[in-house]
Parts: sequence; C-alpha cells; structure tokens
Amino acid sequence: MSTYTPEKLAEIDAHSRKARRAKKWNQFLHMVGSHSLLIALSAIFILPLYLVVVISLMSKGQAETRALWPHPFVWHNYIDIFTAVPFLKWTLNTLFVSIMGTIGTVVSSVPPAYVLSRLQWKGRQTTFLVILSTMMLPGQVTMIPVYIIFSRLHWIPSFLPLIVPSFFASAFSIFLLRQFFTSIPDEISDAARIDGCNEFKLMMRIIVPLAKPAISAIALFAFLGSWNDFFGPLLYIVENEDLWTLGIGLNAFQGIHHVDTNMMMTASALFMAPVIIIFFFSQKVFIEGVTLTGVKG
Repeated sequence: MSTYTPEKLAEIDAHSRKARRAKKWNQFLHMVGSHSLLIALSAIFILPLYLVVVISLMSKGQAETRALWPHPFVWHNYIDIFTAVPFLKWTLNTLFVSIMGTIGTVVSSVPPAYVLSRLQWKGRQTTFLVILSTMMLPGQVTMIPVYIIFSRLHWIPSFLPLIVPSFFASAFSIFLLRQFFTSIPDEISDAARIDGCNEFKLMMRIIVPLAKPAISAIALFAFLGSWNDFFGPLLYIVENEDLWTLGIGLNAFQGIHHVDTNMMMTASALFMAPVIIIFFFSQKVFIEGVTLTGVKG
C-alpha cells in the first residue's frame, strides 16, 4: 500500500489549486470570447443613449466641447425645458393620442383575430389573405384620399384623424393575434361550448386571458407607434399649436434652439424616457407575445 509524505501531499494540493485556478481562468476567457460580439454591439447601441443623457446634464459651453462627462452636473436643464416651451402640454397630448390609439388597436384587433382563428366558415383563408395583402400597400398611396375624407368630415385640425383609424384594426395586429389564438388547443374551446358558453364569453373569458402576452405585444407596438409618430401629427394637427405632440414640438424646438445642444439633448432624453421605462417593465410579456409561446398553464 503506497503512502504519501507530507511534502508530496502539499505538492499535490498545490497542483490541484493551480489546476482549479487555470480552469476558472479558461472558463472566464471562454465566456468573454463568446460574448465579445454581444458586448461590442451593446456598446454601439448604448453609446448614443449615453451621449444624449450626458450632454443633457452639461452647460451650453461644455456641450460644445468633446467632454464625455459633465462637470458640473447641470440638473436645472430638466426644469428649464418646461419653462422654455410648453413641454408638459406636448407630453400630455402625445400620451392621450398614444393611449387612445393603443386602446383602439387592441379592442378592434381581438374580434377579427378570434373569428379568423377559432371559427370555421367559408372564405376564412381568403379573407385572411386579403387582410394580409393590405400590409403591402404603402401609406403614401392612401394618404391623399384619407386626408380628403378627414377634411370633409371637418376633423382637421383635431386628434380624431390620429385616433379613429386605430379603432379599425391593423393587419399586423390581426395577424399576430390570429397566430397566437391558433396555438391554443381546440379542446379548451370545445369544453367551454359543451358547458353552454357562447362565442363572446368564450373569447373574453378564456381566449383573451390566455393570449395576454400577444395582446401586450400589440399594445406595446401600438403605443410606441403613436408615441414616435411624426408624420401623422404634422399632417393633421400642425395648424393648431395647442394640439401639438412631442414629435412636432421637438421639431419646432430644434428650430428655435438649434445651437443649444444641451437643451436639445434634454428634450430628447425626456422624449425617450417613457418608451424605455415601458419597454423594461413589459419586456417579459413582450418577448412572450412576439415568440408566440402558446398556452400558459
């Protein structure tokens, strides 16, 4: 039976510790190497956001330099922006249009998606293809006829042209919800019908709760689309300054303060903040809705 001297045991223990350190170091290098591309891409996307936030906290003179860190921090820029222009009114107008547009998109998209996915009727696939074909029609094609219709309805300038169309659903929202509804097993609907549940109750009490991820996704898409919209407000409400949204307001603000880089970055940071906050809080359901994960138990 072989025995080890204390010196031999110490040597074995030292080699073991050295091997563990080498293994941990190799694992670390492997992790850095495998994520290096993601780190580089993240830096590329984060850098513009970083510059916007940093420059918004600089003075006018420092913002014109190549400084990468404010010294000192000029926090009153975020107060001055509200006194320089009616920024709060623009924000409230944008929030109103975005919320109403989101509600309209969700309310108007769920019923047609349910009918196209859960009910069997002649011409269902043809109708679905016709709806999808509208996605290939550029908005510039219908811009003038739609403007003439709203003008004859005396809706210009008002929020109605920005809100009412959302209550007529969009092909993309119908497509996304239809695909999610299709993934829900038919056995659930059959069991509810046997228990005497009509189609409306089946849609509202069973299908819609199961499809919360997809509904959250289209709601987020609708909100972001309305919040970032510039062309629609420019076309329909630019004549009335009391109705201006952030898109139009920031464009006018740029014309007035085009040399005040710090104030422009402050306005841009405030414009982006709600969108970033909403995305981070709804990231989980957004990803679930986009990837169409199906039924959740």
